[in-house]
Amino acid sequence: MTRAFLAIPLPDDVIDALTRVQQGLPEGRAVAHDNLHLTLVFLGDVGAEALEDLHDTLSAVRAGPITLRIDGLDLFGGERPRSLWARVVAGPELGALQTRLESTARRAKIDVPRRRFVPHVTLARFRPGGGVSDGFHRYLVDRAGFALPAFDVHRFSLYTSTLYEDGPVYDVLAEYPLTG
Repeated sequence: MTRAFLAIPLPDDVIDALTRVQQGLPEGRAVAHDNLHLTLVFLGDVGAEALEDLHDTLSAVRAGPITLRIDGLDLFGGERPRSLWARVVAGPELGALQTRLESTARRAKIDVPRRRFVPHVTLARFRPGGGVSDGFHRYLVDRAGFALPAFDVHRFSLYTSTLYEDGPVYDVLAEYPLTG
């Protein structure tokens, strides 16, 4: 079984800007520079045959380039946050692509978890149930106006995720163009 997901890789200048936002993070574990991406569909543990079937169907997906913009930071988890993330703003094309890829994965007999799609880039993760300090809240206030200019994406990728004690390592298995 291979732990896998579909995501949009980000341009280098966007990754660099997000990495700068992570600087000064008073707590939590920052997501590694090389691991910053926009997850479209988390696939979970997938068998080799299903992964091959998925790859074949993804190769036939036709969609045009998508314009994205990052505007603001937020937390998942309420009083005891699990993660810090950058909000991704996009037109309906992103939601349509995400829905299409999720359906494609299900047709490949992959049991995709049913979750509401919230476009974001995870910047840091926190210890479960830990909460955050006043210093962290100041960190967020200092970055309240964080936004990046719009950028176009021209591909999405199939990634594997290998979990290690010091964090996951993501590898690209295949890339699929968004050319129309």
